[in-house]
Order: sequence, then C-alpha cells, then structure tokens
Amino acid sequence: MKFQDQFMWGTASAAYQVEGAYAEDGKGLNVWDAYTQESGHVAHGENGNVACDHYHRFREDVQTMREMGVKNYRLSISWPRVIPNGTGEVNQKGLQFYSDLVDELLANGIEPLVTLFHWDYPYALHKRGGWLNPAASDWFAEYAKVVVDALSDRVQYWMTLNEPHAGVRGLRLCHREVRTVPDAAGERSGADLP
Repeated sequence: MKFQDQFMWGTASAAYQVEGAYAEDGKGLNVWDAYTQESGHVAHGENGNVACDHYHRFREDVQTMREMGVKNYRLSISWPRVIPNGTGEVNQKGLQFYSDLVDELLANGIEPLVTLFHWDYPYALHKRGGWLNPAASDWFAEYAKVVVDALSDRVQYWMTLNEPHAGVRGLRLCHREVRTVPDAAGERSGADLP
C-alpha cells in the first residue's frame, strides 16, 4: 500500500486528554470533568484535572513536536474552555489559549488541524439534555462560530466531530451515567435528567 504524496502525517490529541487546567481561567466543567470526579468510574480515581498540563506547557510541547519533525498537529478545542456554560458569554482567556497555541504551531512550521468536538461537552448543556435537546445544534453552531471567527484566519483544516459513529452509540450511555458533580465546596448536585 502506498500513501499519496499529499497525505498529511502528524500527531493528534484531545483537549481533555492533554490540557489539564480543568478549573482555571474561567473554564466551565465538561461531562468528563463531572464523570471522573465521581468515584468508581475510572481506575484509581484518575481524571484529566492536570493531564499532561498542555495548557501551561504548550510552548514546550510544540518545541518537542518540532524537534521530532512533526509537520501536522490535530488538536481539539474544549467547548467549555471557550464558552463555560456552553452558550452565552465567551471566555476570552480560553479562546486566547487556542489562538496562542495556533500561533506557536505555525511559528514552528507545524500545520494546525482543528477538531471542534472531541467528547468535551459542556456539563451545563448536558444538564439541559445535551445532544438530545432540540436546541443542541443551535448551541453547537454558536460555539463553532466563535471558534472559527477567532482562528480561521490561520487554521485551514477543520473537523466538526471526532469519531461521530462512536458518539451516536455513546449518547444514551453518556446521558445515563453523568448525573452529579461536586461544586467548589465539594457538595454534590443532581443533574436535571431522568
């Protein structure tokens, strides 16, 4: 088998898996933040609260990519880092992080390829029914417009959803499993789901 000359080799990540900084600079909770805070779901109680700390170390990470000869990097955007409640007010610090990351990649000769949704769904919208809510497509369109308006002057490759086939299978499970989340004081509150 031969790959075409224009095939784009590179590396990839998901915001939740690498960024950390789960409650910093105005980021809202996502469904994984909520799910992994509940005991019994993940081995050893592990979570993405710190992860690889890419949020704080992205410049070092990009330098490592450059040293490895990486030419393309597929990253995802954390929706609740950009719009903490899923709709409404934009978190400028979150948006600036992605702008700075894109600039750093380009300055090091690495093409950014951006995925808008890689399983990083805002917990606030999950409590309103998530993807099953008829307004979900409007919520996503609002979020997508904010990100594309901010980055499309430098990003030419976009993916809407990561693994859409898996998402369709996982919707029901996701909505059944995440029901509560601890607040800043450690108190638990129930989601508005049956």
